[in-house]
Amino acid sequence: MKINSGFIAIAALTTLFAGCAGNEKKQTTVIADTGISADIKQHIAVLANDSLLGRKPFTKGEDKTIAYIASEFKKLGLAPGNNGSYFQEVPLVEITSASQDMNISGAATVALKPGVDFVAATRREVDTLSLKNSQLVFAGYGVVAPEYKWNDYKGIDVKGKTVVVLVNDPGFKAGQKLFKGDTMSYYGRWTYKYEEAARQGAAGVIIIHQTEPASYGWQVIQNSFTGAKLYLQQADKHMNRCMVEGWMSEEAATKLLSSAGITGDIRAYARKKDFKAVALNSTVSLTLKNTLKYSKSHNVIAILKGTARSDETILYTAHWDHFGIGKPDAKGDSIYNGAVDNASGVAAVLAVAKKFTQQKDKPKRSIVFLAVTAEEQGLLGSEYYATHPIYPLNKTVANLNIDALSDFGETSNFSITGKGQNDLDDYVIALTKLKGWDVVGDETPGSGSYYRSDHFNFAKVGVPALDLHNGSKSIQRGEEYGKEKAKEYNEQRYHQPSDEYSEAMDTKGMAQTANLMYQLGVKLSGETTFPGWKKGSEFKAIRDKAMGK
Repeated sequence: MKINSGFIAIAALTTLFAGCAGNEKKQTTVIADTGISADIKQHIAVLANDSLLGRKPFTKGEDKTIAYIASEFKKLGLAPGNNGSYFQEVPLVEITSASQDMNISGAATVALKPGVDFVAATRREVDTLSLKNSQLVFAGYGVVAPEYKWNDYKGIDVKGKTVVVLVNDPGFKAGQKLFKGDTMSYYGRWTYKYEEAARQGAAGVIIIHQTEPASYGWQVIQNSFTGAKLYLQQADKHMNRCMVEGWMSEEAATKLLSSAGITGDIRAYARKKDFKAVALNSTVSLTLKNTLKYSKSHNVIAILKGTARSDETILYTAHWDHFGIGKPDAKGDSIYNGAVDNASGVAAVLAVAKKFTQQKDKPKRSIVFLAVTAEEQGLLGSEYYATHPIYPLNKTVANLNIDALSDFGETSNFSITGKGQNDLDDYVIALTKLKGWDVVGDETPGSGSYYRSDHFNFAKVGVPALDLHNGSKSIQRGEEYGKEKAKEYNEQRYHQPSDEYSEAMDTKGMAQTANLMYQLGVKLSGETTFPGWKKGSEFKAIRDKAMGK
């Protein structure tokens, strides 16, 4: 799609008028207040309006969304961030895989049902592919971590074979000091399992689902890992990845492993220091038929040039996309508006951008604002930028990410996803201490939240990354109220059509978070040093190498 400034202006106006005409209930008030809270609320009203059709990539909803964001950047006087353009094209492929039964033969003989006992897909951009009598190997946690002196693939060649691995890492509920204990490292994330299996030359990789270490039930796998999936296009058409990437239910896995004499607590079995991968004396056969669709989505990017060290950048991010139009809920609503997730984040970034443009003394370092696509499809827009950076990564001071801010008002505490990873935590703690506010980490560190939003892709290439949220201690109504509201959102609105704009939304807490992120950016922009990763972080070595340390 070729987009010009005329289109931006027209589409932005179309968005606003269409919202007023087609959805009066959701957008009836234009906030007159010029404060940051009111700005955020007004942006959410537009971005979560039905006229944007749920902001799904490859749709008219994308066209309207990115046009609105770009027009807002332009209104603020921010320069286009990509060589004269407000857009960075993100080439994607949509792959819909249809699988037959998974047939296992040998010591275990069983036909597993797709969507019931297993889910399977492929990133390979081919019409059809088949595993044929591929030998099955239990590779423990599927982890190669030299810094922890851990290698589940030691002494075995899995080329052409299919590995069966456990979710999470050896430290989870270990009862001994392994990895980061109950806090998931990247080695525990399912994306890592797929990547490492490919590096080892495996033909297929199947993760055993277990609810507690995964932090979600089997139904999440059944819903989220089936149907059409978007991936970044690659020159080799993803032929560097395993033929098959999938999950298996714990019930099916228990039967498979028991046929090879592996019974009882399989996590404890794989956690032993003398663990060696086990051939399961069975083979697997599976055929996938794929439907392929190619297109381009877009990141939206703008820059405020620094006055002294303009080659050094502070990068703010938020994803603009959501799920579009899907299955209707009980009320018949089928538009997934994504007001909190993540119109709130984009609105907060726009509010931060406004504050920077209003500063009397302009920042010495450049400030870059990036609204990324396809986060809901696997953090794809941020991955594309991180692997195709417009501004050098070793000159990128920090990534400050905003994703899904709570709408129940001001809080006296704030939450850092993955607290303890890098020096940015210390900046936030210093800023909040002045106000008498607290900073907490993940309440469920075993869920691997640090690896589940766009900041992770910047961490993965070494850039210190922060994901900040308002906490649960409501200043007006107390902590129990805040926890109840957070629970209500997770159970009744998260990734559902009911995550929509309401005039009753209290955006003052969102404004608090945006203000903190702004103050952090001001602090970083006036410094000459670079924040780093803390000792023990799996991303420290990458950054140190990039910075010539």
